[in-house]
Amino acid sequence: MWRYVSARQLHGFRHYTYSAVDTNPLSVYIMQPIWNKIIEIVPLWIAPNLLTFSGFVMILVNYFLISFYDWDYTASGTSPGLVPTWVWLFSAFTTFCAYALDSIDGKHARRTQSSTPLGELFDHGLDSWATSIFVLSFFSVCSRDNGKTGVSVYTMYIYLSIVLFNFMCSHWEKYNTGVLFLPWGYDISQVVLIASYLLTGVVGVEVWQKPFLFGYYITDALVILLIGFSLFLSFPQTLYNIHRAHLKETLKNDSLYEGLLPLVSPLLLFILLTVWVVLSPGNILAKQPRLFLWMVGVAFSNVICRVIICQMSSTQPDLFHWFLFPLALVVYAAISGLLGWMEEAVLAVFTALVTAAHVHYGVCVGRQLSEHLNIYIFSLKKRVQE
Repeated sequence: MWRYVSARQLHGFRHYTYSAVDTNPLSVYIMQPIWNKIIEIVPLWIAPNLLTFSGFVMILVNYFLISFYDWDYTASGTSPGLVPTWVWLFSAFTTFCAYALDSIDGKHARRTQSSTPLGELFDHGLDSWATSIFVLSFFSVCSRDNGKTGVSVYTMYIYLSIVLFNFMCSHWEKYNTGVLFLPWGYDISQVVLIASYLLTGVVGVEVWQKPFLFGYYITDALVILLIGFSLFLSFPQTLYNIHRAHLKETLKNDSLYEGLLPLVSPLLLFILLTVWVVLSPGNILAKQPRLFLWMVGVAFSNVICRVIICQMSSTQPDLFHWFLFPLALVVYAAISGLLGWMEEAVLAVFTALVTAAHVHYGVCVGRQLSEHLNIYIFSLKKRVQE
């Protein structure tokens, strides 16, 4: 087993204490009472991580099902759409189940007195990957631009980048303050996703192909809301919380360098990816949007997982994530024309390698922490020490 977590980080996990604040009215007054009812029917012998993983598997199943019917994001651009109605209804069901399981896993851990740093890392690590998968599945609802309706693949890339930026800010904020201020966007986005799938299943994809208000389509409204929410609420709130911790002298990092360090690799990652998108001779994003955007989500997840581990163990992340070096070589070879007609094939191979590396990383980190904490990942039984 490859040991990705250092001895210093393992020691830091022993002293970690979870701290979170939820101020979202939708979550506090509407969703939490629902989750409190659902948690009562969960058997006490089920491990919380099993709930977390089950929700993630449902997200994956839904994504691959939609991909089967709509690989290039064009199936919803016709009337009627080429994706069967039952798929959209199934998407609404799986999204709600994943939302519910992700919301009750922590409650179940406290209920069974099995809360551990591994459980939080497992939850947030899968969330970092699921965030992109939710977005990529939703793109099939609105379809890519066909000259009349839909959104361009470049808008998809920007939309995904903004969502991942918001996720990154939440954990950068926690890295500096020690407190996870649960983002309002999560609950709102889940409700919007479920409603969108139900609306598409009941009314049809035509609802996305007609102007909604003042000549704007529903997708236009969602993009405007996302950008506005990010620029005028989410990011300013993150800066405010960090500034408030600074005034109270409760920041976990003393220097500006230490505070900004977790942002270096994610920002360099998106710079490299954006350079590839903009300068690709073969217009790689237009030719393979699903493959490229999947790779973006996986690479981001791995980078953020390492930041989460450093935050939970009170250690510093590396300045440059190792993914950046092979990615830089691939991007250079692509934009310089060295890859030529092989650009799509290289993207496919690189995406497969990045995905395999991320899965390997997750499995090894999970096993390493379970051994260190003397627990099982998917069982409430204690390990028998030799």
